[in-house]
Amino acid sequence: MSEQFLAPVLQPQDDDIERSLRPRRFDDFVGQARVKEQLTIALEAARSRGEALDHVLLVGPPGLGKTSLAYILREELGVGIRTVAGPALERKGDLAAILTALEERDILFVDEIHRLSAAVEEVLYPALEDFRLDIIVGQGVAARTLTLDVPPFTLVGATTRTGLLTTPLRDRFGMTFRLDYYEPEELAAIVRRAAGILGVEIQDDAAEEIARRARGTPRVANRILRRVRDVAEVRHEGVVTTLVAGEALELLEVDDCGLERTDRELLRAIVERFDGGPVGLSTLAVALGEAQDTVEDVYEPYLLQLGFIQRTPRGRIVTARGRTHIGSVAAPAAKAALF
Repeated sequence: MSEQFLAPVLQPQDDDIERSLRPRRFDDFVGQARVKEQLTIALEAARSRGEALDHVLLVGPPGLGKTSLAYILREELGVGIRTVAGPALERKGDLAAILTALEERDILFVDEIHRLSAAVEEVLYPALEDFRLDIIVGQGVAARTLTLDVPPFTLVGATTRTGLLTTPLRDRFGMTFRLDYYEPEELAAIVRRAAGILGVEIQDDAAEEIARRARGTPRVANRILRRVRDVAEVRHEGVVTTLVAGEALELLEVDDCGLERTDRELLRAIVERFDGGPVGLSTLAVALGEAQDTVEDVYEPYLLQLGFIQRTPRGRIVTARGRTHIGSVAAPAAKAALF
């Protein structure tokens, strides 16, 4: 059930709902107080000078609000926005077409910016610094460079893997912000706001229960809320009470720590098949039937935050805390040093 309801890939109808729940202004954006304060100051300074906002890099696990912040910047600045995924920019001409179509002070939002090709990055460098494009026309001795001016714009890049960004690209961002996981009280406020938008009556205790199991992530909290709403409408009278929330969370196989079935399977795979580890990422991914990127970007960050697993030079291991959570026996004495 958890894979069906809480999978990281959104269905089209869920994607529409997700967009409707996104905050449109900083006043509606809950959490990330440090990031909001610094961005607000930068916005006011850019507006007062009549300049484009400096380039912004947003870093953090999926679902923490990177896309929402990009659209909030657009709303606050009153400019246009063009959104593209890094892997979709395959050729230099793709980027050139996008940049030349921007209006002055517009925002270009590139998701998964760490997956830009080297050729596209080379074209992007002069555009970020000098707002120009250097296009090579022709080949061999007949080749010549054509320079095109682009309007001053703001690049907002989002990434879950800062280490995969090249140093020249990373250094061209004037502001870099790492988004943190949310506190339960912040998530409860997000759940109550989303319930109001969806027209769902929810008790405060139920909102807090959903928030407690939402992995510190607003996207997960909103997704759980939608599934809890389904249970409330189909099996009850539509009101989300604590009992209804508990019933729905049990149906979704979300435990008290917010772990889903796949998370627990990952812990059990390391403990039961590989004696607690260490086990390499590729081996673990094959054992779970998942892609390595999915294991590393979707499942591991929260398990690492909880202290249930550790990454070592030899591979992943399950900690004593992780063993306790899945009800496993204590780690053998021979492996005590690993924990």
